[in-house]
Amino acid sequence: MTTIALADWSQSPPIMVAENEHHRLTAAALTDVNHHAHEVDFLLYELDRAIVVKDTALPADVVRLNSIVRYRSTDGRERTVKLVLPHDHPRDDAFRLPVTSMHGAALLGLRPGQVLSWITLDGAANQVEVVQVANPGTRPRNRHPLPS
Repeated sequence: MTTIALADWSQSPPIMVAENEHHRLTAAALTDVNHHAHEVDFLLYELDRAIVVKDTALPADVVRLNSIVRYRSTDGRERTVKLVLPHDHPRDDAFRLPVTSMHGAALLGLRPGQVLSWITLDGAANQVEVVQVANPGTRPRNRHPLPS
């Protein structure tokens, strides 16, 4: 079992979300019937605490919809996913991660090197660390480049 200190989950890093995307994500969360209520609540919580910026002011290395994100989870495994709206997530596609899932909501608005920790409903510690972010039309910035 992974231990997360109180400071890890009580001091979440600041996150940024673009204004138009904030509206789209709020609507998606309020209309998603495929995920459990606690997952949608987590996304709504993250949207509520986000710093909302003009679309053009969002830095290129911030996780947003359609970002390709490499992240490390609590168990130490790394995974590369594309963050998508729930209706863009086919059941058999392990590469796409809906933003209404716990990991999807946790990744939203983070930058490489940032870690978000939380406690699940069953009391288990969970966290994600963003390793790399690539957004359409931008060059990825990271601490660990993807192998060629």
